[in-house]
Amino acid sequence: MSGRSRVGQVVGDYRLLDELGAGNHGRFYLAVPPPRLGLEDARVALKVLDRNATDSEFRRVANELRILAAVRSPHLVELHEAGCVDGVLFYCMPFYPEDSLAGGFGLPHDVTARAVADAARGAHALHEVGVVHRDIKPQNVLLAERRGRLSDLGLAALLEPGMTTTGQGPIGTIEYMEPQLIRGEDATRRTDIWSLGITLHRVLAGEGVHGEIDDRNVMTALQQVLREPPTISERICAPLREVIARCIEPDAGSRYATSEELATAIEATLATDGEGT
Repeated sequence: MSGRSRVGQVVGDYRLLDELGAGNHGRFYLAVPPPRLGLEDARVALKVLDRNATDSEFRRVANELRILAAVRSPHLVELHEAGCVDGVLFYCMPFYPEDSLAGGFGLPHDVTARAVADAARGAHALHEVGVVHRDIKPQNVLLAERRGRLSDLGLAALLEPGMTTTGQGPIGTIEYMEPQLIRGEDATRRTDIWSLGITLHRVLAGEGVHGEIDDRNVMTALQQVLREPPTISERICAPLREVIARCIEPDAGSRYATSEELATAIEATLATDGEGT
């Protein structure tokens, strides 16, 4: 059933009610959680990966999953549990009906910028326990009462640590990847900071720093990101343009040292300029 909807099926002891959308390597479903979890919510979001995982692959990421489940931050979507049943890898988190920043381009700019600052604080919480998110983009910043929560960790990249960039997922993700990652270097907290800066630009300007990514094929998209220098839109206010510029410095050492520092910088522009636009 890889790559096809599982609505109406049962995965583990979760009953899948509706499809919420697709993410990297899998699909999100609205699901009924099992009573054993003791959750107050009658519905949860369940991500089911499209590819099957072996028991050894799941064990390889189990330690990191335990770390993620232990991280407590108001800026992270809580990971209720993750599991692997008959080769189907899934993880469960709360359901947020307000959608994500990908669907919130009509929101005031101060709301979207603050949501990215929240996501940056969530990323910092992960970084402090040695975890890099790997896939920060507007779709993965969920909204709860107009504040941001970082979600959808790149668990598939953990399952296949040697995978090539063309295996990283949908073309839409390439826009937010630091070029050094595309060239095969390791993900670090500063590559997440790059992605946060690109995300901030997209939600404020409604366009990417490389224009609209050519989606005819993956190689064309990769070449566009690698060859075209990023351009920051003049539609964004000067203070936030400066924040974005520092996030995407070619020299990673010139970027913000931590995502928390980035969050503070975004919030400072909002305190000074009100709307931040």
